[in-house]
Amino acid sequence: MHRIFATLFLASLAFPAAAQTVSCATPGTDNAFLGVQTIRLWPGPAPEATGDTCFDIPALTLLEPRKGSANGSAVLIFPGGGYAALAGDLEGGQVADWFTARGFRAFILSYRLTSHGYVLPVPLLDARRAIQTVRARAADYHIDPNRIVVIGFSAGGHLAALAGTQFLPGDPGSDDPIARVSSRPDFLVLGYPWLGAITTDTSHLSYCKSFKLMDQCDALRAKYDPDLFVTKDTPPAFIYHTFNDRTVPIEQTLRFYEALVKAGVPSEYHVFANGAHGSGLGKGDPSLDMWPALLENWLRAQGLMTAQKPAQP
Repeated sequence: MHRIFATLFLASLAFPAAAQTVSCATPGTDNAFLGVQTIRLWPGPAPEATGDTCFDIPALTLLEPRKGSANGSAVLIFPGGGYAALAGDLEGGQVADWFTARGFRAFILSYRLTSHGYVLPVPLLDARRAIQTVRARAADYHIDPNRIVVIGFSAGGHLAALAGTQFLPGDPGSDDPIARVSSRPDFLVLGYPWLGAITTDTSHLSYCKSFKLMDQCDALRAKYDPDLFVTKDTPPAFIYHTFNDRTVPIEQTLRFYEALVKAGVPSEYHVFANGAHGSGLGKGDPSLDMWPALLENWLRAQGLMTAQKPAQP
């Protein structure tokens, strides 16, 4: 976990933040000794950018797999934070370390936030571009372009689900080589995802209420509710939730899982009886600490833990 401090946490020192939260990453804060690099998603200003601070620059932080363990698989990590901040440690660095210890090359996405003026679909633009970047540069990153996992927590889970249901096929005629490839993840992992974020129901956490978008909420939901866009082409998914989550009601993941079943998408859904929202990899809870083991079994069953020759330059 400590090596991620070299990028995400050094970048956060100038910004007041909770202990588990960092708001953005700064491209160029590399640490070769720790195998960490942070890059911009676009070489110039990102689409819809309104400034040039780190809050306006979507970025990927790259972490290498443990030496000798590389298996050719990649994982993109979307931390949560209610589209207001990013839980860079709990749902970023700790998760990256878990995956890199198992042979994955990890990529943590610092996407633009609605708290800084970037209403959906801007975070989705960043998510798609991140997946396309990893796939287009698969040979550089020594990974298989068809073994890309996207994992998201809470709001990052909502974003991951959008990326998995509203992906771009790629434009073969584009001048931009990154835009030529598909933004579809090959696999989805959703941890207590905020799938019902776009709602006028204010009895629980609502994206529309949080950002004073109630007058636009119906239109936003029609475009950015993942349940509405599940098809047979949605990637296989692994979903984890807790029954008594007080922030994101369990019904939200139930609806999404039912949509997956109806579409014939093979998926796993694990519900634990107890546990608060924002548990990350378990946070030491004797019961919740078991969910990463279930995830590892699922990843192994997909063939992602087996070493495979990576893409060639």
